[in-house]
Amino acid sequence: MRRRPIVLIAVLVLVAAVAVVTAVNSLGGKLPRLGPDCVVQADGQVALDAVQMANAATITAVGVRRKMPERAVVVALATAFQESKLENLGDGDRDSVGLFQQRPSQGWGTPEKIQDPRYAADKFYSALKKVKGWERMRVTDAAQKVQRSAFPNAYEKWADESAVLARALTGRATGAVTCSVPGDPALRGRAAADALAEGLRRDWGTSVPSRARQADGLTLSVTDAGTGWRYAHWLVAHARDTGLERVRFADLEWRADAGKWQPVTAAEAAGGRAVVAEVFH
Repeated sequence: MRRRPIVLIAVLVLVAAVAVVTAVNSLGGKLPRLGPDCVVQADGQVALDAVQMANAATITAVGVRRKMPERAVVVALATAFQESKLENLGDGDRDSVGLFQQRPSQGWGTPEKIQDPRYAADKFYSALKKVKGWERMRVTDAAQKVQRSAFPNAYEKWADESAVLARALTGRATGAVTCSVPGDPALRGRAAADALAEGLRRDWGTSVPSRARQADGLTLSVTDAGTGWRYAHWLVAHARDTGLERVRFADLEWRADAGKWQPVTAAEAAGGRAVVAEVFH
């Protein structure tokens, strides 16, 4: 009689093993990756999935393009963390939509416009800029002046994570954004290069110093290390949906297969005057 539990356990283990093998085979022989898609290290650590990371990079780019201070980026990111977990939601409380859960009925724009992350971020920064003395407020108080939430202190719990993201995405940290890109690339070749260029144009505006676009990627001329890391981190943050394979800046390189920044030889280095992005062929 005592052997029955042992036999039952053995059968359950066998069934589980078969299920795992079946799942692996259905994924082309690869186990699903556990853990976050992206990790940001900049005097602190934040882990995000690929969608959240791309949205955080876009929110930051819009703020930088508008010449808003880093503190404004922190407030914007903390707001989006609280309102949507950095996801571009199609619905919410009453008629709220988008990253910041802005309401068409309150004059933020049409639902279609608000669900454009660039438009939503731009509208948030415009509203924040009108708040007198926001620079000296706590993150949650500045956010509340814009959002008028029923939970005015909720934004503060995201202040530290948002500060880490802002340091990295505004270019004040080196090799700080790392993302893994499992599976086949979303795009390849010219289509991938065009997607990168269009994303840069939409997020950063016409001021993006694009020197050249090729079928295998593009090169961005920069004037200083901070600007270089802004673009390099933005590129990695958007790697999942653009078919990006490799980014080089200064003496570091990020590759999609490794998912992290690594040193390169002097011959391979891009130098401090250009960010080189290469896409999958």
